[in-house]
Amino acid sequence: MKGTHKRIRKAIILFFWLGIWQAAAHLADNPILLAGPVQVLCAFEKNLLRPDFFPVIFHSLSGIGLGFFLALFAGIAMGAVGYCMSWVEEMLSPVMAALKSVPVASFVVLLLIWFGAGRLSLLISFLIVFPNVYVNTIAGLKSTDRKLLEMARVFGMSRGKKLFYLYRPALMPYLESCLKISLGMSWKSGVAAEIIGLTESSLGERLYMAKIYLDTAGLFAWTVTIVLVSFLFEKAVLWLFHRFALWRPYPVFGPGECLQAGTRTGQRAGNESEKKERRTDIPDKAGEAGLIRMRHIRKSYNGQPVIEDFSLTMEAGGRYLLMAPSGAGKTTLLKILTGLEQAQQGEISGMPDRIGMVFQDDRLCEEYDAVCNILLGMERRSRRETGRTGACDLSHMSKKQLTEYVRAQAARILPEDCLTKPVNSLSGGMRRRVVLLRAVLSGADILIMDEPFTGLDEETRARCAEYLTKQLGERTLLVTTHREEDAELLQGRKIYC
Repeated sequence: MKGTHKRIRKAIILFFWLGIWQAAAHLADNPILLAGPVQVLCAFEKNLLRPDFFPVIFHSLSGIGLGFFLALFAGIAMGAVGYCMSWVEEMLSPVMAALKSVPVASFVVLLLIWFGAGRLSLLISFLIVFPNVYVNTIAGLKSTDRKLLEMARVFGMSRGKKLFYLYRPALMPYLESCLKISLGMSWKSGVAAEIIGLTESSLGERLYMAKIYLDTAGLFAWTVTIVLVSFLFEKAVLWLFHRFALWRPYPVFGPGECLQAGTRTGQRAGNESEKKERRTDIPDKAGEAGLIRMRHIRKSYNGQPVIEDFSLTMEAGGRYLLMAPSGAGKTTLLKILTGLEQAQQGEISGMPDRIGMVFQDDRLCEEYDAVCNILLGMERRSRRETGRTGACDLSHMSKKQLTEYVRAQAARILPEDCLTKPVNSLSGGMRRRVVLLRAVLSGADILIMDEPFTGLDEETRARCAEYLTKQLGERTLLVTTHREEDAELLQGRKIYC
């Protein structure tokens, strides 16, 4: 009902201004000075019946539209390069400033001299849109959550996953605002270029000819045509953009990729009932047998010591619990161990390549559901690495089978109805369990967890600890906590620091 009232109100406003326009044309009583809406409608109908009406629209649409899309893709590509290489951004900054400040007419005249009128609208549309897309792309990429990028680094997330699941959501708001501005600017500047260059069989040429013959009604009719075509073009582009922005696919693993999860390599189920009964937990084998050593680690901030001469030796497959009150440097120590920070003194040796981590904060991709976030942390290995480490081969599983496997695992500690909801709609305790699942199912050789049970009630803590213990197998576990109850649940070696 509310929507109907809004549409009626808009219609009333439209007819009001059309009435004002008709009244002004009647008072002027001169169709050259001001043509009324009825005269314009007749001129539009006359244009519509012309055999060259649609070819003219297609000619302008192809030039301006092609220039727009070339600028869009080139701006995104160069923005990505500028984001990755700061010197490229510095080198291009004067060019972008010039493109945004030089009048369109100057570019039109210069390009008309260089290239003629044939592709003038394409070139002008490109030059107007490109700097806007470039600048907004860099700004969007720079706005990507640093903590999510750290998470991706620890889990060894591929570039493709980072681009699609981390950078894309950060970039979308910037591109959307840029597109809404650039779409209108590309049409205004493109048609203006066609008028100045008198591009043959174009909308700009038709406007110019209407002006030459003092055909005010025709001028308004072609203007209405340009507005309608621009409006439809804008709606089509934004529709495609929103479809892409709302696309939420799960990560796809190719046929040559293996994940350390599921059934052991070489095993095949005889039938569906055997598959359901067969254990599909994470394998027990850690990476390579050996010791992980932290020797004389020291770290300070602004001259204030946080960690002083800390040493620890961990055996592969061991369980270790760092016990200390909040603010004692436990999180800093884990960041040093995972390479996110550097110690001022000391050395670390024996760390496996594959790390699964529960951070102190959740670091989830907020717009994606629990299953997608878990899949993002799952390991990618070659078949040779799979055989060497004892990891499991899931390359024979389809995307649907892999998704069902993850859902079955997640349902052990999460309600099934929340698995396909965006994690930003979940409670703090549910989000924490998603984080735990992401680390456990990652296939990592060592699991590092910073206060993993924060925000969970006692019953849920016990359930998650039991799940973690069963899934851990012979992998190394390092947990920080200040609760003796957590230490009892995990039954690990306590280390007080």
